[in-house]
Amino acid sequence: MGNRLSKIYTRTGDDGTTGLGDGSRTAKDSARVEAYGTVDETNSAIGLVLAGKAVPDNVRNCLTEVQHDLFELGGELCIPGHAAITQAFIDRLENDLDAFNEDLPRLREFILPGGGPAAAACHLARTIARRAERRVFTLSQIEDVRPEAIRYLNRLSDLLFVIARVLARTGAGQEVLWNRER
Repeated sequence: MGNRLSKIYTRTGDDGTTGLGDGSRTAKDSARVEAYGTVDETNSAIGLVLAGKAVPDNVRNCLTEVQHDLFELGGELCIPGHAAITQAFIDRLENDLDAFNEDLPRLREFILPGGGPAAAACHLARTIARRAERRVFTLSQIEDVRPEAIRYLNRLSDLLFVIARVLARTGAGQEVLWNRER
């Protein structure tokens, strides 16, 4: 690992810029900072899911691996030209998605975000992952972004949806179906 922070504040961002991983500086509200910042937010939301008690080991292991992936993705986005996310990351998400989805009943209605604390936190993480995907796509319209980054976030939000369904069944909650005729 490179430099470790021994002092948290540097004052270098007081002018509205932040340092990228390649040493260059950019505006704190640039599309690149928005993209990797929202990836970081996704990671934090997944941490909230993992902080819950009712998270089965297989879900915990999967989401912990995802958190490590998101650090890799954040690094890729923070260092222009850097590559970290490969097709193997996406393949792993798809395999996990298929495995978690296998025993779930077919969806016949939309599901309202909820279903217990862990499931609700997972739904929140899913929506943040979707926003991260949109932010990375926006960045890709103005700068080079590898397609694996966008595909990874797309699969991640799908995985988080399925895991929210799993968590609703393992906790004290249950899925809340949308009732259009309420």
